[in-house]
Amino acid sequence: MAPSGLKAVVGEKILNGVIKSVKKDGDWKVLIVDHMSMRILSSCCKMSDILAEGVTIVEDINKRREPIGSLEAIYLISPVEKSVRALINDFKDSVLTYKAAHIFFTDTCPDGLFAEIGRSRIAKVVKTLKEINVAFLPCESQVFSLDDPTSMHSFYSPNTNVDKGKMMEILAEQIATLCDTLKEYPAVRYRRGPEENARLAEEVYQRLNAHKADNPSMGEGADKARSQLLIVDRAFDPISPILHELTFQAMVYDLLDIQQDIYRYETSGIGNSNHREVLLDEDDELWVQLRHMHIADVTKKVTELLRNFCESKRMCTDNANIKDLSQMLKKMPQYQKELSMYSTHLHLAEACMNKFKASLDKLCEVEQDLAMGSNAEGEPLKDAMKSIVPILLNNDIEPYDKIRIILLYIFHKKKGIGEENLTKLIQHANIQPDSNIITNLQHLGCNIIAGGPNAGKTIPDQKERTESTYQLSRWTPIIKDLMENVIEDKLDRKQWPFISDPAPINTTQTAVSSARFGHWHKNKSPAEYCSGPRLIIFVIGGVSHSEMRSAYEVTRATDGKWEVLIGSSHILTPTSFLNDLKTLEQVPNPDCQTST
Repeated sequence: MAPSGLKAVVGEKILNGVIKSVKKDGDWKVLIVDHMSMRILSSCCKMSDILAEGVTIVEDINKRREPIGSLEAIYLISPVEKSVRALINDFKDSVLTYKAAHIFFTDTCPDGLFAEIGRSRIAKVVKTLKEINVAFLPCESQVFSLDDPTSMHSFYSPNTNVDKGKMMEILAEQIATLCDTLKEYPAVRYRRGPEENARLAEEVYQRLNAHKADNPSMGEGADKARSQLLIVDRAFDPISPILHELTFQAMVYDLLDIQQDIYRYETSGIGNSNHREVLLDEDDELWVQLRHMHIADVTKKVTELLRNFCESKRMCTDNANIKDLSQMLKKMPQYQKELSMYSTHLHLAEACMNKFKASLDKLCEVEQDLAMGSNAEGEPLKDAMKSIVPILLNNDIEPYDKIRIILLYIFHKKKGIGEENLTKLIQHANIQPDSNIITNLQHLGCNIIAGGPNAGKTIPDQKERTESTYQLSRWTPIIKDLMENVIEDKLDRKQWPFISDPAPINTTQTAVSSARFGHWHKNKSPAEYCSGPRLIIFVIGGVSHSEMRSAYEVTRATDGKWEVLIGSSHILTPTSFLNDLKTLEQVPNPDCQTST
């Protein structure tokens, strides 16, 4: 499946703006990357595409490399001290590691490092020196990450040793490179209250202006004046990251051991068993089709698609199950790729359902009632304590699942709970070693202890939604309300102020562009496919899978008139969110901190 959206835009920028820009027929080159640029590269480019453009080898700048003095090198690196020093070292001896250097920084190179390059021997062999302004990871077509899982600690820990001002400058620059890449110059807004939101929004606004000065075409085009960038903090909705979500992608990442988007499992065919590894990404069309569906619909859908596939190939199948698939593979080895794909997703869905049936059925019902404040029939929850005590006393339920229930109970109470009450809940649940997770949420600005430091701060009320849904999936992330309100221009300007007044919207432009509709996509790059406005949301402290799903749902509901992108420093699973909270008060060990 060809990359789409954000991945396609970044992939094209790297292939055209970096690799093809220095390509000469018959000339091979070496591509040198660092940790961050390798992550960007592998998220949106196939190795075969890179090699097809005259690159003979891709190497890590921080590893020992054999000199190849006959070839020129393309350096795609982030402008950090470690990478720049390694670059300078490649050319410090009389025997050069490469014949010449084409340097592409992911974003703005600080003056000090730039001066070091100018003073070193490399200055004599540099043929290209550019900043490409891609300092973010395109995780999905509408999701981005700044690849910094330590960000919650840096923002909210009382014991952080990070220079907050400096950190915000770096984050703001990364967010500005996203807008630059998308050719957007959005109006910047933030949630009033937490000072971090206003500071980051102001910093982003300054960076956008600097990028606009260098790249005046940013934000040009019909309807682009309506694009907005919102800065939101994690305390705006602390419920979505802790609920058990029953849509496929969220469930897979919550319940199964997925490392770097790879699912590992054993397949058992007739008389043999194989270890398989599958990458869950947008190259897998079936994954894209299924990832936002409710788990109850996933198995049905895969089975239906498999039946259709088998019928189209005149293969006979009565019951599309895993056992049948292994038999079919033996009979029809030419369809191994397709059948393996169906097999993987049936396996994934089955693994999720097994976990769900084992312990989550009752748990999800209580979670939804607490989050919604009412039961499946819409009756208000009268005695929440009665629902949660059996769960807390059940020794078969994992400590983190109990913590998720306690937190939902506290949020249900709106004003927090008394300290004594909290101590009793912790004792009932027997979660003393992990109890600081609950109190540490106060550092994010959540109201946990009644009359505590965040008294008066409440989670926003949700929109009333009438569409039918599964009983165990009644909750809608609050960020979805936010997205819809921006698009309908109903977002409260006092609660969500603009950093500077947005440009007046010229409504006549829309009609002009629609008259030319039908030709706009010809000979255009993917960056220009979205001709309407974009809404970009940045969540401080991590974004959950249900919030990522909301971006696609809201985009689809506008019939493509708007595109919603969402991102954060990193993507959360419920477990990683609770782990982040658990270590929030720890003092970081300076020896363990590496420069990225």
